[in-house]
Amino acid sequence: MCEMEYRRKNSSRSNSGSGEDTLDRLLPAVSTSRRKSSTLGKTEPPLLRTGTRTIYIAGRPPWYNEHGAQFKEAFVIGLCGGSASGKTTVANKIIEALDVPWVVLLSMDSFYKVLSSEEQALAASNDYNFDHPGAFDFELLVTTLRKLKQGRSVKIPVYDFTTHGRQKDWKNVYGASVIIFEGILSFADKELLQLMDMKIFVDTDSDIRLVRRLRRDITERGRDIEGVIKQYNKFVKPAFEQYIEPTMRLADIVVPRGGGNMVAIDLIVQHVHSQLEEREISVRALLATAHQSQPLPQTLSVLESTPQVRGLHTIIRNKDTSRDEFIFYSKRLMRLLIEHALSFLPSEACFVQTPQGQEYEGRKFSGKGITGVSILRAGETMEPALRAVCKDVRIGKILIQTNLDSGEPELHYLRLPRDISEDHVILMDSTVSTGAAAMMAVRVLLDHDVQEEKIVLVSLLMAELGVHSVAYAFPRVKIITTAVDKSLDDLLHVIPGIGDFGDRYFGTDGSSSWSDEEPQEPHSCSSEPKTQVYTTFRPLPPVLLEL
Repeated sequence: MCEMEYRRKNSSRSNSGSGEDTLDRLLPAVSTSRRKSSTLGKTEPPLLRTGTRTIYIAGRPPWYNEHGAQFKEAFVIGLCGGSASGKTTVANKIIEALDVPWVVLLSMDSFYKVLSSEEQALAASNDYNFDHPGAFDFELLVTTLRKLKQGRSVKIPVYDFTTHGRQKDWKNVYGASVIIFEGILSFADKELLQLMDMKIFVDTDSDIRLVRRLRRDITERGRDIEGVIKQYNKFVKPAFEQYIEPTMRLADIVVPRGGGNMVAIDLIVQHVHSQLEEREISVRALLATAHQSQPLPQTLSVLESTPQVRGLHTIIRNKDTSRDEFIFYSKRLMRLLIEHALSFLPSEACFVQTPQGQEYEGRKFSGKGITGVSILRAGETMEPALRAVCKDVRIGKILIQTNLDSGEPELHYLRLPRDISEDHVILMDSTVSTGAAAMMAVRVLLDHDVQEEKIVLVSLLMAELGVHSVAYAFPRVKIITTAVDKSLDDLLHVIPGIGDFGDRYFGTDGSSSWSDEEPQEPHSCSSEPKTQVYTTFRPLPPVLLEL
């Protein structure tokens, strides 16, 4: 819509009351510039659809640099438009056409304020204005969107339109490469607008919006037709004219006819693609050329190389060791390693009475809790050792795979216990070469508000480069291992190394010299099928992102 057409239409409402003053106070200065876009052919997106959710099967590339710091923020698309204008349909069309993983759809409807008893009564009689800016919790909304844009984990309230209140359980959302934020007043706050990289207004005829609202509110929200029409005439239509339609001038792109306008959607998708390409970074390549000839960091602790430890390494490093022996002696070494790692957790003096009635001065763990997090799949083999020495320890899982085309680590799946931010975390992986996967896992924990000094990275074998990479990026993370090898080969394998630990443990390399006997599978807190993690090459389990 050109500026002249907008001013002509808006001039007929120049004396509509004090709403313009309220709007001018909320909105920033108007810019008339428009971003250029062009059409883009549609491809099949990397997602699966079920009856209740959308599942993304591609990994999330690094969102941080070699220093471990946030390198790129999520790309935020703001979608505004009147009630039932088709904003969610446009958002879903954009998601399908984008063909990129890890997209979050965030609805403004989740951020209605908690109503008082008086307001609840008004809402029950359709006399409460849900289309007024005062009905939304903008403070919580801005805080949540900012954290999500920064790559951090957030909790999203779940609003119940039947009871007009928030549900007890909030939804956890994390890992957005692209955020699509939609709502009737998406453009009605200065701080929100500053967080948006692209602003889209969905322009739909008022009669069509009314019909859609009637259908939605009656079938999905349990309203009666008289109440819906009363609310529309009293609140929805005036609010659109006073607060929503004037914000069309702030949009970078106006989409007439909503989700049916594929030309406009293709223009949007091409622009987003160009912006994402500019933000790409090669973390593994940077790590492979960094930290040359530096002394090992003080945060590293290597298990003492006793004859027993040396003997265990001899067995598991031997390429001719059978699979069952490899598993047995690996478990012994893991137990020693975990016991050693626990000695670095905080403790305090305590006194107990012995059966002989004597007082004994001992020590006890002084933290709030311990959580083990395994980097799938090989890191999960260390869980039994942790469970054996930490009663009732909570377990989380992170799946990080190497993209065979780019060589970069990608985050595919995570499941972390609630309130993990208050715990000391034992992060487990069998081997660490460049440190790229370990860095990604640490970054995930930090994004979930785990304190850096409370993270202990535990690995059977590490390369010096991996030790330096993690210690340089996260200097307060403790690094515990049984051995540090000097170098990597051209394929970034640890030298002299131990081979592919996961393949040797799970028997997935097809070696005929290994036993056909299956080892006992590690205990898992996940209710999902284990075969996709344990018995296949480079598994790609689904990641649920949509609210």
